Amino acid sequence: MLQSIKRQLFKIVDKPFRQIDKKQIRRTNNIQLIPDAVNRKGGKVSYAEWAHVIGIFQTLFNQSLEEKTKSQILDIGCGTGLLGIAAEPYVKNGGMYTGIDVMQRDIQYCKKNYPFPYYKFIHFDLSNPTYAASQDKELKKWPVEDNSKDLVTALSVWTHLSEEDATFYFKEVARVLKEGGKAIITFFYLDEEYENTLRQRSDQKGKYHASNQLKWIFEKPAYGSKEWYSPKWTKNPEEAIGLTKKGMQKLIDTSGLKLLNYYPGNWKERPGVYFQDVLVFEK
Repeated sequence: MLQSIKRQLFKIVDKPFRQIDKKQIRRTNNIQLIPDAVNRKGGKVSYAEWAHVIGIFQTLFNQSLEEKTKSQILDIGCGTGLLGIAAEPYVKNGGMYTGIDVMQRDIQYCKKNYPFPYYKFIHFDLSNPTYAASQDKELKKWPVEDNSKDLVTALSVWTHLSEEDATFYFKEVARVLKEGGKAIITFFYLDEEYENTLRQRSDQKGKYHASNQLKWIFEKPAYGSKEWYSPKWTKNPEEAIGLTKKGMQKLIDTSGLKLLNYYPGNWKERPGVYFQDVLVFEK
């Protein structure tokens, strides 16, 4: 009851706070596009965290894009526009940001909240047990032309895809990218660094702390896969999925993309650029 009251108060306070805060912004104009608390989604509700993540990925975009203007950016799983805000400086002068999401409600919100000629939003009718269970279960290509994008982004998307879906849509990333184009995608990457941190999440008898906030232990095969795993607490695998090094190599081999940079996430009990692992690929 108390928590519910606090959440309601937070939503009430958020509106006047944002109105006042916007007047204080001097050098980061595009964070004025941050939505209200009700529409800040994607596991991040805090205004401060949205601003923080926007800054992180805007920097990664700047490092990855050869041309800083007139960019063609495709954002998979765009939600309510987090990376769309980060992309704004790179597309507003002759470029185009295209956001795709399986959540029709989020797409409708984006169309209303970002009514700019350089923003385009597409609802993708595809089933996901966690986010859109009733939609079309047949895997199909994105409604995007071949070799048309300078950059593809996906924040916390492959962390909700089974092996079959992850492999199919990783090949889609390669299809839509221009030659030399980049892809910035986040994962729960189950590499040696992940294995080495498991000790920090267990007691002296080697048992995992089920109540520990550090609950990112991937030990349940996702749909019987040998390389894609979920934590035991998930009701369906798509709530959280990690993949092994062999799984990552499968994505690379089947798509033809090349891994350029790897930024381990702070979910692995270490300082990191972002919470999830960020990997940068090139076509």
